[in-house]
Amino acid sequence: MNLVPLAPLVAGLPLLVIGGLGLAGRLPRNRFGGVRTPAALRSDEAFRVANKVAGPPTAVAGLVGVLGAVVGFALTSTAAVLTVSVIAVLGLAVITLAAGVLGNRAAEAVPEPKPAVPAGCAGCQCGGCDVLSKVSGSA
Repeated sequence: MNLVPLAPLVAGLPLLVIGGLGLAGRLPRNRFGGVRTPAALRSDEAFRVANKVAGPPTAVAGLVGVLGAVVGFALTSTAAVLTVSVIAVLGLAVITLAAGVLGNRAAEAVPEPKPAVPAGCAGCQCGGCDVLSKVSGSA
């Protein structure tokens, strides 16, 4: 039994899961999976939007890997198995890269989060809020 088709399978299964979670808006912000560009990581909303947009192509990339592995395991010729596996891995890599670009563009379109008002400015009448509002242009 030729084990070469394990490569696209091992690469494809996590992409299938990450793509599905991203599409559903249920992929939590983490250190390992999803679109992880500076634009996507600047807020929870940017991360969610980036991965929702990148979800469908990421899931397709995972599907390419899984289907490539299934076809690879079904073939008997070593050269054919190697060819199918290499094409599947290259295909899923290119599609995943494109998904990341799309997700990053979507994250860049999400407005910057507003800075939090300091805890001391909760109506204490110290005059600091008035100065702060003049500096930041709010209120």
